[in-house]
Order: sequence, then structure tokens, then C-alpha cells
Amino acid sequence: MGKMEIACLEVGMVGTNCYLAKNKETEEILIIDPGDEASRIVDRLRIIGGTPKAILLTHGHFDHVMAAEALAKEYKIPRIIYEEEKRVLAEPRLNACGMIGRHETYEADETVKDGQVLELAGFKIKVLFTPGHTPGGCCFYFEEENTLFSGDTLFESSVGRTDFPEGSMSQLIRSIRDKLLSLPEETKVYPGHMGLTTIGREKIQNPFL
Repeated sequence: MGKMEIACLEVGMVGTNCYLAKNKETEEILIIDPGDEASRIVDRLRIIGGTPKAILLTHGHFDHVMAAEALAKEYKIPRIIYEEEKRVLAEPRLNACGMIGRHETYEADETVKDGQVLELAGFKIKVLFTPGHTPGGCCFYFEEENTLFSGDTLFESSVGRTDFPEGSMSQLIRSIRDKLLSLPEETKVYPGHMGLTTIGREKIQNPFL
């Protein structure tokens, strides 16, 4: 049994999965892709109990980041994103907020690089750079927990859209094949939308791969 306990809230207009990953030993929590509805996320954190330590952003699209600023202020914790994705946050054309009739820019506090191992909330988290859905998208891999947060890179029987500015289907498929399919087959995959899957299942049944 691992030490991670995961709660999922589906937030915002397009049903984005916001994950709260709690370390049962340290009582510390990581917030992954808080896309909207900050007050709902705060309410759930209050129920779960524990101390939020950081916000991990898989990419910069509006539906994954809109509650990040409020939560960063509420808990005085950093927003962390892949280095090349800061530009996506900062440009409304790239962060896709026009889809909901907005013109907004977003920010992060810290950036990470491919292969970097973060030590947060008592977890070791490897950053896997997986461009394609966006130019600086990444996945967060918790090897000791057999868990991957895949954002909008890999879904159950599907992959992320690439019809946004600077998206690339060939790059996305290469990212998944090179970085994700080499993970252990029993690795649990928590995607940005829809349900939980595993690497082994996607190797067999994903028609895009």
C-alpha cells in the first residue's frame, strides 16, 4: 500500500479533473490542475484535512489553471509549471480562454525541466516533458506510488486534442510513446478529463497508439 490518497473534483465548464494528492504519513497535500471553482476546492481540502504544499500544473490551458492564483494566495504555496509553458499561461491566444469568451493571462511561480525530480509533500515526483497538446505540457510521475498525472496528454482510450495553437499530433504521439508507454504497465494514469486508466491498458486498447 502506498502513502498517497487521491481525491478528484471535476471542476469548471469543461469538466476538468482537479486532483488533491495527500501524503497520509506527512498530512501534506499537492493540488494538481485546479481548473476552476476555487471555493469548492478549498471546501474539499477542509474536509480532507492536511496542509497544501504546492500546485502542480500539467499545462497552461485555462481549464487547468483558473483557480490556481486564488489557491496560491489562500495557502501561500507556489504554482509550478514546465519552463516552456509559462508563455502559454501568459498569452490568451495560447491558453485558450477565448473558448469561454475571456481574455486572461495567468502566472506560475516556479518552473521545472524534463527529468527533474521534485521533492514535495514527502513525495518524489519526476517531471516528464510531453509536448503536443501544448508546447510545454508535462506529466508528473510518482514512481514510488505507481502513479502518473497525465494532464491532457493521455486519456482512457484517447489522447489530447492538438487543434489548439502550437499543438502537434505527431509530437504528442511521440511524447506518449517515448515517455509514457515505457513506464511500468501497472502505473495508474490520472488524466485531465474522464476516468482513471493504466499504462498497460492504454498499450492494448488506445486506438491512437
